[in-house]
Amino acid sequence: MGTIVYDESDNSVIFDLSQDGQTEQLCKGGKGGLGNIHFKSSINRAPRQFTYGEIGESKSIRMELSVLADVGLLGFPNAGKSTLISAVSAAKPKIADYPFTTLHPHLGVVRSGFKGGFVIADIPGLIAGASDGAGLGHQFLKHLQRTKILVHVIDVGTEYPDTKSIAQGAHEICQELQKYDESLFKKPRWVALNKIDLIPEEERVAFFEEISAALKKGVASSEQIFPISSITSNGTTALINGIMEYMSKLEEAEKS
Repeated sequence: MGTIVYDESDNSVIFDLSQDGQTEQLCKGGKGGLGNIHFKSSINRAPRQFTYGEIGESKSIRMELSVLADVGLLGFPNAGKSTLISAVSAAKPKIADYPFTTLHPHLGVVRSGFKGGFVIADIPGLIAGASDGAGLGHQFLKHLQRTKILVHVIDVGTEYPDTKSIAQGAHEICQELQKYDESLFKKPRWVALNKIDLIPEEERVAFFEEISAALKKGVASSEQIFPISSITSNGTTALINGIMEYMSKLEEAEKS
């Protein structure tokens, strides 16, 4: 977890504690007063003099915890985000078949062989109207602002074969994201088409092409689209390897 400290008077950020061991000075203390020992002399062995210290700085602040994750999961409630994070990491979020099972962010560390790893965050699902306060997810979108990439998890199995409805729902999530924070909306965003195990195997290729085309027509367009099943782990390896490769390229770019 990181901590962002705000000045309550103008809501400005005083500092952002995002590094391990980072220290900052919030307020300066006042200059200390002088005790009676400072007035001791050869002719005044027990002085009663002293001086008052100066008043230090004071501020009214607000502190917000912020999740430090490389990858953030987006999507409707029950899209399968919690199942995905439990399938690819050691995180054990509560999973149930009803909306808003996830009530607070969950973090999972994903490791891929000798390539290293990354931290993935699952927040409560978004719903239409989230930017106006509907649902729970909008309260936690701030936790995704530090992430390097977003993964939009879309349930395609439950509503199969209604590609129009699936695409419309995906566009709604992206619109809520854009309303909340333009910079968050502009982050690299990949799509995980989840619950493909509910789609007949012989129809998956054609459906994947159809839904990919539908998503690319609006704000739900993505750099990468992965068909997966969080339950069976089908396709999750390709997704994780893709993220690992992306992270490696970012690290190389930062070093150069």
